[in-house]
Amino acid sequence: MYRRSWIDIDLNTIRENYRICRSRIDPSMDIMAVVKADAYGHGDTEVSRALRSCGVRHFAVSNLEEAVRVRSAVPDGQILVLGYTPAELAGEIYENRICQAVYSPEYALELCARTDRRIMAHFAVDTGMNRIGFDADDPEKCAEEIRRLSARFDTQGIFTHLCCADTDDGADFTAGQVGKFRKTVGRLADLKIPYVHCMNSAGSLRHAPYGNLARLGIVLYGLKPDMSNVLPDGVKSAMRWQSVVAMVKKVHKGESIGYGCSYTARSEMTVATVPTGYADGYSRRLSNTGRVFVRGHEAPIVGRVCMDQMMIDVTGADGVQLGDRVVLLDENYNADDMAAEIGTIGYEVICDIGKRVPRIYRGCPL
Repeated sequence: MYRRSWIDIDLNTIRENYRICRSRIDPSMDIMAVVKADAYGHGDTEVSRALRSCGVRHFAVSNLEEAVRVRSAVPDGQILVLGYTPAELAGEIYENRICQAVYSPEYALELCARTDRRIMAHFAVDTGMNRIGFDADDPEKCAEEIRRLSARFDTQGIFTHLCCADTDDGADFTAGQVGKFRKTVGRLADLKIPYVHCMNSAGSLRHAPYGNLARLGIVLYGLKPDMSNVLPDGVKSAMRWQSVVAMVKKVHKGESIGYGCSYTARSEMTVATVPTGYADGYSRRLSNTGRVFVRGHEAPIVGRVCMDQMMIDVTGADGVQLGDRVVLLDENYNADDMAAEIGTIGYEVICDIGKRVPRIYRGCPL
């Protein structure tokens, strides 16, 4: 494989992250692995196989295309589409044994109108995020709507999403969300819905458990739900993004570097060009502020990140030469660290890494 810019994914690290988190969650709760967005940029088929080998049976994705791909990797898993699937694809949902989130009366009726088969469904309840779901401000009315429609589906679950579980400031709001959800679920107890879930990564690790299924997402990949969070001991990033030095040159005092002449050398310096840029998913916001590592030395980015390349200051790293490896992300400087430098979240950093950056897997997915 020609390596210009590439990512090593350690599947054994993902397995270990799962085991650590599993040990901290109520043993009565099953685990749903969230592998949407290509397993947050790590590769959904490989990650799903690796987690299935640890005993994970439930997987969550964002759309039907992802669900079909994960189905090929885990033929015996239960796969939930958390978001929208066009109603005209209801037959494909059924044929691939996919569970579909049903989040409004209108959407439920559209799905039913497209097939005479009973699709597996998890009913989504809106407890305050105001994104999708049956409105639980009035739990009795919410439960009545779900009850009326549930007979038209093979109802497998009911869930909500906690939108502030990752911060201390959101504790009261989270308690209110769980309270609304609990009241709605209680009014549907006689339906004996198999799976009840509201605990995401932050909820599972920071709040009292409710339900019998926990959805683990970002922590499986070794990153924090929120910058303020502390991960369980032993959980670490499974991703190592590397590139190479393509050129080394001297830049004299007063000379500029890159597009827009946004960086001017204050003294003579040694600059290396690295063949990774924003078309690979390396954020342009890291221009003149980001850092990479070469020969064990921190090397600041100088000038603007280009579409396919960036320039770095290697003045302090003796002997840097063509072909040297450059570390962009690893367990010591991960996506959370990079995100903090540009005012975003680790989720965005890893999900933005493009398909032209090949993933190389360590630890057989099984």
